[in-house]
Amino acid sequence: MESDRIAAVSNWLTPTMVKEVQRFLGFANYYRRFIRGFGQVAAPITSLLKGDLVHLQWSPVEDRAFRHLRALFTSAPVLAHPDPSLVLIVEVGVSEAGIGAVISQRSGMPPKLRPCAFFSKTLSQNYDVGDRKLLAVVKALKTWRHWLEGAKHPFLIWTDYRNLEYIWAVRRLNPCQARWDMFTLSYRPGSQNVKADALYRLYETEERPMDPTPILSASCLMAPVMWELDADIEQASRAEPAPPQDPAGCLYVPSAVRDRLIYWAHTSPSSGHPGIGRTVRCLSGKYWWPTLGKDVRVYVSSCSVCAQCKAPRHLPRGKFQPLPVPQRPWSHLSVDFLTDLPPSQGNTTILVIVDRFSKSCRLLPLPGVPTALQTAEALFTHVFRRYGVPEDIVSDRGPQFTSRVWKAFMERLGVSVSLISGFHPESNGQVERVNQDVGRFLRSYCQDRPGEWATFVPWAEMAQNSLHHSSTNLSPFQSVLGYQPVLAPWHQSQTEAPAVDDCFRRTEETWDAAHIHLQRAVLRQKVGAHRPRSEAPVFTPGDRVWLSNRNLPRYAGSPEESERGML
Repeated sequence: MESDRIAAVSNWLTPTMVKEVQRFLGFANYYRRFIRGFGQVAAPITSLLKGDLVHLQWSPVEDRAFRHLRALFTSAPVLAHPDPSLVLIVEVGVSEAGIGAVISQRSGMPPKLRPCAFFSKTLSQNYDVGDRKLLAVVKALKTWRHWLEGAKHPFLIWTDYRNLEYIWAVRRLNPCQARWDMFTLSYRPGSQNVKADALYRLYETEERPMDPTPILSASCLMAPVMWELDADIEQASRAEPAPPQDPAGCLYVPSAVRDRLIYWAHTSPSSGHPGIGRTVRCLSGKYWWPTLGKDVRVYVSSCSVCAQCKAPRHLPRGKFQPLPVPQRPWSHLSVDFLTDLPPSQGNTTILVIVDRFSKSCRLLPLPGVPTALQTAEALFTHVFRRYGVPEDIVSDRGPQFTSRVWKAFMERLGVSVSLISGFHPESNGQVERVNQDVGRFLRSYCQDRPGEWATFVPWAEMAQNSLHHSSTNLSPFQSVLGYQPVLAPWHQSQTEAPAVDDCFRRTEETWDAAHIHLQRAVLRQKVGAHRPRSEAPVFTPGDRVWLSNRNLPRYAGSPEESERGML
């Protein structure tokens, strides 16, 4: 057996005071379950503590028992060889004089802590409380680095100094501190940290200097780990023992403790409210019960903090609701603005107008974002007087389209006004798509001369109206006029003018074909949009709902729905 693993115990000095005997027996009693006949071997020493003992009467009988126990602690089956598939637990204790530590693993059925090695050391200087406790952790990690570094599971550190739970307070960690993410630091009261305490008190009687020497700023914080749950689990296991299919190396969790364990694994600051899969992985490395995955799913799905603070990962609820297909060109329009463009010929804005039937567009450069009256006048001058007054106009909720002037103007002409949902430009997707195409066109031809984009706006409109559209299977120009325009001199125009009846018939056929293709396009869009989506929730007045906002938390309060059933 490696001498450095047992030196802290094999070099234990013979007790000379009653307190030293009590300390040794406290250490020994923790491992009595691994030593056959422990009571008989330790009987001579335990008998010394009977009655009101003032002076220690140490005889050769007690000395032989002491040496025998010391040898038993440092031999199999007390010491276990580290198993890389199990979690390593480092127990650390500190006094002003010395450092003590034990590295253990849970093994056997039911799992019990078995020591793998012991460590103790005197302090070369006297440190303040925080640095002294932290130094003990560092020394223990260096001693067993060959076992801890690269371990399959994050290892645990148990210490009787609660402030070390908060070891990761700073937002930025140096490389040394960042490497400490491999272990989990946990507070353990001194009354339960018997083994490590007994080892560090071996050096308690030595003279120590009193000037503290700081070694590391205690400005780190790490989420506390409720190690007390392990003790509760072991206690509950007496009433509910582990089933036969309990996997090796995992601690079976009785039903009485499961909710608390899931709560800790999900809500601990070191976890950060993870999802179902990550919470299961956090628990499955050390704990097990038959319905672990199901219980975690139920808990995480009902976590109110997650519901308030996490962004939804599913597609927006509700099926695709397409706009009605128009029956003729320029009867239903969509309008929008392209703004914040570089000045060009005194213009910084483009008013985009799209015919929802033919997909034709009009692009009107403007010196700035117009008012409601200016927008209405531009539509009347460039669209209404050419193609007639439409039946409906779809727009966003900009101030031009929500003002009383705009509504009164359209009401006077008999035009219905449709406003899309706030922060949902997809509702006016036809004009948004044209905006993208126009932006792409202008960037392509004005990349070296951004101040000349106004010169290319008529060309962009011509290109947009002359190209084939997938929804109508025709170009917008052809959908409106019934024929494809002459785009360049090399295009041969027809020499014979068609009869008037043929012209009207061809136009009607073109419109019918465009209408059929539009209906087919809507069906394709509905099929594609419905596939991954779920039905929209049905709300009634008085229902309590989450209010979405851009602040913290993401969903706040439980406001009641309005009389109209709108969120």
